[in-house]
Amino acid sequence: MAKKNYVSIISKVMTVFLIIACAALAIAGYRAGIFESVETLQAFIGSAGLWGPLIFMFIQALQVIIPMLPGFVTCIAGALIFGPIAGFIYSYIGVCIGSVAAFYLARRYGTSLVKKFVKEETYNKYISWLEKGKKFDIIFLLAIFLPTAPDDVLCFVAGLTKIRWKKFVTIILLGKPFVIALYSVGTAGFSQILNFL
Repeated sequence: MAKKNYVSIISKVMTVFLIIACAALAIAGYRAGIFESVETLQAFIGSAGLWGPLIFMFIQALQVIIPMLPGFVTCIAGALIFGPIAGFIYSYIGVCIGSVAAFYLARRYGTSLVKKFVKEETYNKYISWLEKGKKFDIIFLLAIFLPTAPDDVLCFVAGLTKIRWKKFVTIILLGKPFVIALYSVGTAGFSQILNFL
């Protein structure tokens, strides 16, 4: 019993440390102007050399938990930096990791922590979805497929419901590729049109 408590305390301390570290990195990046636009993000990732893909995936995961730029902006940046296929893969991995992390944090620490990551106005707008019971799973599934849905908020809200881990992860893994591919391929097509002109 004492061993379990010890492991639980270590787990909580590590989680808090990681949250603080991620928030500090997000703030530092924001102050440095990295997240001002696609161009500034592109320049930063491009200057990272071989570390670029890992840094980009980390930023993609982080922007789900701590929104710095709209998700479509980072997906577009990924396609411009790495090309449509590699950009899609890196965005997909990063966004899925961030989505699972947001769900985990909400499930483990509840409403009080979610409110620290989600604006009160946005939280109040989507928290009513919890009242839909089993219908939430269907609404969540459909929303994840929509390009305009606030995925980060929905992942936090999902963590407050009774949706099973397996179902959540399945929805994320199957739903995310469509939207990310839409941005990646769309960006590549638009770039080709501009080059042609």
